[in-house]
Amino acid sequence: MERKTRLHYGLYSGKNKNFLMICEKTMSQTHNIPQLKTYRRQLRNNMTAAEVALWIMLRKRQLNGERFLRQHSIGHFIVDFYCPKYKLAIELDGDGHFDEAQAQYDIQRTEYLNSLGVTVIRFENCEVFNYPQRVLDEIATYLK
Repeated sequence: MERKTRLHYGLYSGKNKNFLMICEKTMSQTHNIPQLKTYRRQLRNNMTAAEVALWIMLRKRQLNGERFLRQHSIGHFIVDFYCPKYKLAIELDGDGHFDEAQAQYDIQRTEYLNSLGVTVIRFENCEVFNYPQRVLDEIATYLK
């Protein structure tokens, strides 16, 4: 997991070592913050059928030998799948993502994740079922 602490060492040069260690710890808590651990576990234990189908294709480094995590939190948002090496988040959209309020929430969430350098790609659930190879091929284009 790449940390933003490298960028902050220069900003805080001249400060004592303890201050740098506090900054490093604070910055590393962008991913998988402890307050969301129970909720992430619940989501992993209650995945949708589309999430299970895609997870079967991604787990154990099956796609280009890359590691994917499921139900990974970044800030206060939880993404369906995440590849830390490429900072790639994969979101599956079911019926709940098509109303106006949810669409607006998804836009704000994507903007926040993009501001952290995370690329977000989205697929509809039906794409995972009907065109699994196309979904994998598109994900693979981001793994280069």
